Amino acid sequence: MSRMGTITKRVMDIIGAAVALLVLAPVMLVIGALVRVTSPGPAFFRQTRMGRNFRPFVIYKFRTMVTDADARGPAITAGGDPRITSIGRVLRLLKLDELPQLFNVLIGDMSFVGPRPEVPRYVELFRSDYQEILRLRPGITDLASIAYRHESDLLGRSPDPEALYVEQILPRKIALAKEYARRTSPVFDLYLIARTAIVVLGIAPIPSESTA
Repeated sequence: MSRMGTITKRVMDIIGAAVALLVLAPVMLVIGALVRVTSPGPAFFRQTRMGRNFRPFVIYKFRTMVTDADARGPAITAGGDPRITSIGRVLRLLKLDELPQLFNVLIGDMSFVGPRPEVPRYVELFRSDYQEILRLRPGITDLASIAYRHESDLLGRSPDPEALYVEQILPRKIALAKEYARRTSPVFDLYLIARTAIVVLGIAPIPSESTA
């Protein structure tokens, strides 16, 4: 993407995030209250992810797990994980737990569309691949987000979820991130936003990796 295209994308991100936060503020307030009421702990979950040019940042989500989840199990969250709260299951299913990432978009850590940001330790395992991927600003959605819409279910069927993620799923997600990096354009971003909405709403089946 050209420098002008990058600037235009950033301007659209700022406008889009600001408008979305204003419109969705009542919904986010209700979700935050429900998270607090149904499970002890804060409304938001914070985690360090690797951003553009290998600059770490803190990603925001609505909390969907118990507060001591790290002490109770692995970093990978699989389907049926008992650490997920009752309201958390609903938020994950509808992807509403991702709404606080609009703040990340507004302040410039993320974009609406871009490679999904990973935790630093997984990035270091594939650092040479991320040299190409992290030239771009991470995003809320991308090709991998669509192809692996039900990633937690895949992990839940594995006897070793972390091994499955590192050895099979993450390399495929990296390949899709590289594909996005090669194809990135305003038109392709709009396509991915529309495709994400269609998949999340269940209007169309989840595409395979080869057709995402």
